[in-house]
Amino acid sequence: MEGNSSAGVFSLSPQFTAADVTVVVAYFILNLVVGLWSSCRVNRNTVSGYFLAGKNVAWWPIGASLFASSEGSGLFIGLAGSGAAGGIAVAGFEWNATYVLLVLAWVFVPVYMSSEIITMPEYLQRRFGGERIRVYLSVLSLLLSVFTKISTDLYSGALFVQVCLGWNLYLSTVLMLAITAIYTIAGGLAAVIYTDALQTCIMIVGAVILAVMAFDRIGGYHNLEEAYLNAVPATIIPNTTCHLPRPDALHLFQDARSDDLPWTGMTFGLSVLAMWYWCTDQVIVQRSLSARDLNHAKAGSVLASYLKMLPMIVIIIPGMISRILYPDAVGCVAPDECTRVCGAAVGCSNIAYPTLVIKLMPSGLRGLMIAVMMAALMSSLTSIFNSSSTLFTMDIWKKIRREAGEKELLLVGRIVTVFLVVVSVVWIPILQNSNSGQLYIYIQSVTSYLAPPVTAVFLLAVFWKRANEQGAFWGLMVGMVVGVTRMALDFAHPKPRCGTPDDRPFLVKDVHYLHFAALLCLVSAVVVVGISLLTGPPTKSQIENMTWWTLLVKSEIPAGKTFEDRAPSLFWSRVCSVNAILLLCVNVFFYAYFA
Repeated sequence: MEGNSSAGVFSLSPQFTAADVTVVVAYFILNLVVGLWSSCRVNRNTVSGYFLAGKNVAWWPIGASLFASSEGSGLFIGLAGSGAAGGIAVAGFEWNATYVLLVLAWVFVPVYMSSEIITMPEYLQRRFGGERIRVYLSVLSLLLSVFTKISTDLYSGALFVQVCLGWNLYLSTVLMLAITAIYTIAGGLAAVIYTDALQTCIMIVGAVILAVMAFDRIGGYHNLEEAYLNAVPATIIPNTTCHLPRPDALHLFQDARSDDLPWTGMTFGLSVLAMWYWCTDQVIVQRSLSARDLNHAKAGSVLASYLKMLPMIVIIIPGMISRILYPDAVGCVAPDECTRVCGAAVGCSNIAYPTLVIKLMPSGLRGLMIAVMMAALMSSLTSIFNSSSTLFTMDIWKKIRREAGEKELLLVGRIVTVFLVVVSVVWIPILQNSNSGQLYIYIQSVTSYLAPPVTAVFLLAVFWKRANEQGAFWGLMVGMVVGVTRMALDFAHPKPRCGTPDDRPFLVKDVHYLHFAALLCLVSAVVVVGISLLTGPPTKSQIENMTWWTLLVKSEIPAGKTFEDRAPSLFWSRVCSVNAILLLCVNVFFYAYFA
């Protein structure tokens, strides 16, 4: 092992060799070929063709796209950074997705297919009636896309390029945007999904190679815990302990009173956030709705669930190894030192993954890892851009311009992409000094203030036929006020730096954001139930085909077929169910082993 000084993490960035350039150029050419090929498979001049890929996508690109969309560069940087700062507990965010992805495919997608919708706000409008819920959810989804997805992926991708090549952060951002925006505007969802499948292969291959090299450098997994606990920076703040690694770093469940990732928050609060992201967020659900039939949607979710088991080994633990190898840089705590190392006084854990790349990877493979991060960035941004433009076009613009034709809608969708890019860049400086330098924690905390009311409304909309528009709307409004209040307090009173007294209000200091997410979901649900019971029931048209109890099951077994024609569908339906059960067993085993 080596304990390199933090000095010059950027200045020591090696120049690209011919082999590195060749690999990156080959990646972009391959990406372009796949994008053009997939774009020609569907008619991009129709709303269904552009936004839902003609509803004819097979299970394997859906599963790969679900994984790639969630594993953007923000997660590569963020998960590795949180692993470096606090250990493996952050893996719970990935493994929790296993359960919720199965809920998406077996519960929510049948309801969405039955209701014949394109966007999530459209579902709530058909379920409850009226326009105000649809407009509110569309605006909220766009805001969450900017503040927790687009800007974080841009920042992390640009940070990676900055660390590896020494380029200016904003120059890197503009280059990332130019490539991604053109790519998304031209291709539609079909291009996004099929290139995501390519990106997934590249990400997995590159991440596995780097993980193997990192484990080899520390002498194997059995040396990880001891080495991590000794990864202390040379420059510390006297009379503090913030420079010391967590003693429970290799435990998935941390103490319930922990200010990092308490097990109670990871069990209850995280489930609320995961339900919102995987079952109600446009970026994710849009992929499942593009499936040929329900069996393909189920198989895609199962594949994505298996892939979500990988980041623990190939991203999070390598982040911990990065701190072991370079404690003065990745583990710095002194503000002056951190500012010199990475430009952020609150900490440098976000550079854990790129530092590992530039220090360990030889020529050629370094180019592969640049391609990996480009793949992660482009896969997530293209997905978010496409879904965000879908939301604005179908749920806001169509309301303003009811007579708008398909050409106008497609043009508006492309223009919205450009606008979202500009707004996201403006938000990037705030990310540089947020949440102790842990990008992933920033993403999850902002989500926990805004998403839980949406989770509550969707759960009650699907499972409780008595829920009505008044209850859903006021549940969202009350939840928004409470959540925005907490978020404002959080930004007004950021976590103090090491060695500084913690004078934050009780709601910020002593109520973890994951605990707050669970409480906020409960409060919103109580409001929905209470007001729904005090007002009239929904109409029959708002219930039929719109809830789990009244859905019209579509496409799993095509209607009007003979038994011989239906037999393959029945067979694949059972294959999906058996794989889902096997997946749950694997997940429970890993949870028990690392708990």
